[in-house]
Amino acid sequence: MRPDQLARPGLLTQPVYEPGRPIADVAREHGLNPNDVIKLASNENPLGPSPKALAAARLALDEAHLYPDGAALALRQKIGAMLKLDPAQIFPSNGSNEVMEILARAFISPGDEVVMGRHAFIVFKYVTQFNGGCPVEVEMPGYAHDLTLMREAITPRTKIVYLPTPNNPTGTANSASEVLAFARDLPPHVIFCVDEAYAEFLDPKDVPDLRPLIAQGRNILCCRTFSKIYGLAGLRVGYGYGPKPLIDLLHRARQPFNVNSEAQAAATAALDDREHLERTRTINSAGLKQVAAGLKKLGLEQVPSVGNFIMFRVAKAREVFLALQGQGIIIRPLAPYDLPEHLRVTIGTVEQNDRFLRALEKVLPAISS
Repeated sequence: MRPDQLARPGLLTQPVYEPGRPIADVAREHGLNPNDVIKLASNENPLGPSPKALAAARLALDEAHLYPDGAALALRQKIGAMLKLDPAQIFPSNGSNEVMEILARAFISPGDEVVMGRHAFIVFKYVTQFNGGCPVEVEMPGYAHDLTLMREAITPRTKIVYLPTPNNPTGTANSASEVLAFARDLPPHVIFCVDEAYAEFLDPKDVPDLRPLIAQGRNILCCRTFSKIYGLAGLRVGYGYGPKPLIDLLHRARQPFNVNSEAQAAATAALDDREHLERTRTINSAGLKQVAAGLKKLGLEQVPSVGNFIMFRVAKAREVFLALQGQGIIIRPLAPYDLPEHLRVTIGTVEQNDRFLRALEKVLPAISS
């Protein structure tokens, strides 16, 4: 029999996640020097990793012949100290995507409903479908999550509600008070998964603090990553935090040694490098203003963002995306998010942002004519 005849039926219709195109591929396709190609597609940190994180990762390589600490104890202790949580409430992961995937694997049964925004992070929909759940996609007026509409979408069959704030790819965020009120109002049979991948780009007062509700034993799981502000996307390391009984169940569903030694060491050291984090915040804040002003000058509709990226609307978005690659600029098309007329650009350095805007200004007339 063919493999497709043996596979789970749902697998045959499961979409494949499309990441941002690699620099080497674009350079080869367009005959460009890889050093002249700028990737502004995956919301990575243009400053790269913290020097402290790099040094720790290199040191960990000396023991690459040994299995990593399967409990990631040092990393959990560091995160626990930062968040003032018991390390047993921390779930280390292979990127924050893995937290969401394991949550779905552990709790979604065929027919369960999972509530999410229509233009929310696409992994929510993918992991729900793969595990036989039913995605309930709620409209997002103004490209933002409407928590009233999301609450109305919850039924006795709802198992999980996913809320990213800030949201990728729209860049919008709900206020801390909104999120807390929503969390308090959720029925006890619902797990509330909050994607905080871009939380570090917010002013701390604007980040919802769900720890008091977690301390009450509410079914709340918050997910964070080292891929964005910490610049460790290539090492794939993140974590979730929540009530210990929930975290204990996630451990039953994960693979052993799911976070490698180098990633654990780099992430632990990155948490100590406040200078690198603050420098990233400063450059990103200025870059948001720079790119927003440039898009406005070009007459393009954009969604005000609080992340490290901006979503904008343009006619013939796919053609613009491809033409920019010919100029050595990689950004992200958003058709998989049901946004076929939108593109998303990551905030880079001043020079990278300027080059993107100049390239966009160059290709737009040729595409629109």
